[in-house]
Amino acid sequence: MSERLHKMLARAGLGSRREVERWIAQGWVTINGRVARPGDQAGPDDEIAVQGRPVSTRAPEARVVAYHKPEGEVTARKDPEGRPTVFQHLPKLRQGRWVSIGRLDLNTSGLLLFTTDGELAHRLMHPSAGVEREYAVRVLGAVEPGVLERLCQGVELEDGPARFDAIRDAGGSGANHWYHVILREGRNREVRRLWNAEGITVSRLIRVRYGPVALGTGLRLGRWRALEPGEMQALYEAAGLAAPRQHAPRMARPPRTRRAPRR
Repeated sequence: MSERLHKMLARAGLGSRREVERWIAQGWVTINGRVARPGDQAGPDDEIAVQGRPVSTRAPEARVVAYHKPEGEVTARKDPEGRPTVFQHLPKLRQGRWVSIGRLDLNTSGLLLFTTDGELAHRLMHPSAGVEREYAVRVLGAVEPGVLERLCQGVELEDGPARFDAIRDAGGSGANHWYHVILREGRNREVRRLWNAEGITVSRLIRVRYGPVALGTGLRLGRWRALEPGEMQALYEAAGLAAPRQHAPRMARPPRTRRAPRR
């Protein structure tokens, strides 16, 4: 059965839908030796190549990992300035590649999700999904109640109106104060720009939740963990997709016991 080429390659874990669409537009993808065009369809018997290299369109086992991004790492596969990237710390894959579900800027730390399922990444990032992102924000100085009300009602940014769905006071001491904010879209540096629009300086920003998956307290900076089956189920439900079957973990074999020597 044939389907749109960009969907097939995204499902096979070769990249996000947006990435694959860009490859097709640039003429990097061929179907049976012919340069693919936007909107082309392909089936399991077609020979697909990207930049001359044959690729498998069989979807790999769906995997999702949570990564605790430190400040100073770039959400990109390569950085022309030689800065460390988040992909350098992820587990190696035998098939497919990791696709980031959203991004975090250089000076933001916290939860990043990566998957081998490009369709899952596309659905979760699409504005129509309305997936919640929650951030812990440290600001300098006291914030008046009227400012918080305006940030929830909506303020005008250079790329259109934006607002937080919720703001919760998380306390603080001295000149620093913490808030938890929730929004449902992922525009570039949107959290910082919303606060800046009201003259408030953000001194630290941490993403603590993406949809149903929370960062938690056990995942150290620069480390990753595989999602639990329940988290996988909830994440696919948030994307409006059927969750893949999870393989049962192998049981560890008990250690062999050595017989006592005969006397």
